[in-house]
Amino acid sequence: MPSFDVTNELNWPEVHNAVDQGNKEITNRFDFKGSDARVEMSEKDKTITLFADDDFKLDQVWDITTTKFAKRNVDIRCMERKDSEKISGNKVKQPIVVKVGIDTELAKKIVRLVKDSKLKVQASIQGDTVRITGAKRDVLQETIAMLKKAITDFPLQFGNFRE
Repeated sequence: MPSFDVTNELNWPEVHNAVDQGNKEITNRFDFKGSDARVEMSEKDKTITLFADDDFKLDQVWDITTTKFAKRNVDIRCMERKDSEKISGNKVKQPIVVKVGIDTELAKKIVRLVKDSKLKVQASIQGDTVRITGAKRDVLQETIAMLKKAITDFPLQFGNFRE
C-alpha cells in the first residue's frame, strides 16, 4: 500500500548560517555600536537566544534574524518567541524555541482532519511524524493538498513515499 510521512524537519546548517550572518550584520551596524546585541544558538536545547540592551534593540535583532532566516529558506513558523527577561541593568534576553517534529496536539489534529475528509486513507501517529497510507497514489495526493490547505500556521513536509 502506498504511504507517506508528514513531518517537520529543519535544516540545522542553514539555521546556523543564518544566525552567523545575523551576528555579522549586528556587529557591523552603526546603531548597534558599543551595545551587547547578539544572537546565540544551542542545537542541543533547540533554542536561539537574542541579547540586546533594551526591548527596542531586541526587536531589531529579531527583525535582522528573521530576514536572514528568510534568505536561507528557514521557515520562521517553526520559531516560537518567549517573553523577554531582564538580565542585568537594562540588558534583556529573549529565548526562541525552535519547534522540530510534530507535537502530539498537531498530530491529533492532522489525524482528525484526515478522518473527517472521508478520503480512503488511514493516518497513524508514529513519534513525531504522522504516517498516511492509502490504496491509491491519487488519494494520497488529494490528502496532501487538503492538509496544505487546512494547516497554514505550521510548516509541514511530506516525504518518505512508499509504493
